[in-house]
Amino acid sequence: MAFDLFLLAGMVFDDNAAAADRGRVVSVSMFVAVLCLCVVVGHMLEENRWTNESITAIVIGCIVGTIILVASKGKNSHIVRFDQELFFMYLVPPIIFNAGFQVKKKQFFHNFLTILLFGVVGIFISFAIISAGSWKLFPKIGFTGLSIQEYLALGAIFSTTDTVCTLQVLHQDETPRLYSLVFGEGVVNDATSIVLFNAIQKLDVSKLEGWAVLHVFGDFLYLFSTSTILGIAIGLLTSYALRALYFGRHSTDREIALMVLMAYLSYMMAELSQLSGILTVFFCGIVMSHYAWHNVTENSRITTRHIFATMSFIAETFIFLYVGMDALDIEKWKAMKTRGAVSVALAFSQFAHSGVTWDPVYATMITSTIVVVLFSTLVFGILTKPLINVVLPHHVHRGSDQQPKADDITLSLIPPEDSAESGLLQARRSLSRLLARPVHTIHAYWRKFDDKYMRPVFGGAT
Repeated sequence: MAFDLFLLAGMVFDDNAAAADRGRVVSVSMFVAVLCLCVVVGHMLEENRWTNESITAIVIGCIVGTIILVASKGKNSHIVRFDQELFFMYLVPPIIFNAGFQVKKKQFFHNFLTILLFGVVGIFISFAIISAGSWKLFPKIGFTGLSIQEYLALGAIFSTTDTVCTLQVLHQDETPRLYSLVFGEGVVNDATSIVLFNAIQKLDVSKLEGWAVLHVFGDFLYLFSTSTILGIAIGLLTSYALRALYFGRHSTDREIALMVLMAYLSYMMAELSQLSGILTVFFCGIVMSHYAWHNVTENSRITTRHIFATMSFIAETFIFLYVGMDALDIEKWKAMKTRGAVSVALAFSQFAHSGVTWDPVYATMITSTIVVVLFSTLVFGILTKPLINVVLPHHVHRGSDQQPKADDITLSLIPPEDSAESGLLQARRSLSRLLARPVHTIHAYWRKFDDKYMRPVFGGAT
């Protein structure tokens, strides 16, 4: 009898577990289907002057969230629950690595000081203003309950910017300097905000004193420098392995797999070492594109670029889609009586556990963050394309049918009065002079060092 009861209880438990597993599979399948819808709709609206893919994903997320909210009678607006670990462990690495892998290195490092001025100094100014302003203003409007550490975290959260909308309407070839500045500032800004946020999390507020600011700044410099060095080291190790072992002799799959796995390993090693995975994987991507990418076969070069770009695109769409659905989360709006994806993730990390909070103050912080993200993405994103057309009327978006051919690029360098042969020779000489004489002296020294010591060991463009 006891055995029968035990067996019956086990069967009931198995049925419940199977039902729960089936529910998860259905939820994930629905979310993937909505992601596919975002891809299709984004493609159809590619030439629209008022929208872009991030806005499309947010709008679709709001629509899907509304449908779920009505179907659940106001109880839920999500297909799946947001977990900050999902964001930082699986969605951030492909986005940041692809940013480093695809960056135009010459433009990026040529404007590096300006990028640091906007991305590092600028975020510290914003952080100080927002933290101090919140600390002074919130109690006056009756909003209390936040600690000093949470005010500082709030400053780090709202200091981040999201350049996705802007980058989607700028083109590297048409406005290289502007694109480089916006892109570089966005990446450095995200990395700086996360490093600053982590430094604040480690701050012992019980022993807060005058040296606390210097302590936070010291932690920031330590995380920034060590994370950068780790990313460069792993990128060089991958480059050396690909050059020395030459995987392409037998299989291109192995060299592609090694690049993908080492890129993710760089992020995980930084997180395990309590460093900034953002900075580590970003500089790992830069080093791999400079050395490792040239050590693989031609097929692998094409494949890796598309793989990294596709993974980054899916991760970004996932985040904006979830932001759209989370805007209708009735739980946070009831508790409340809501900057880019990084801001949302940091807000959840600070003020929620597994994407859920019933604390009115914390719910207000998360909901406020989402409102700022929605407003900045939708309003500023919609106005960006018309503004670019007004400010830079000759830099209009070109469709795939208007892309210049290789012959056109070559002919544009040839004076019309000269012959094709002499014009091509002049173009080659001008390009050689351009490559031989970098703008800044430090670039010249680096190029000599790179050609003499680095490329013979780690490979690179020949």
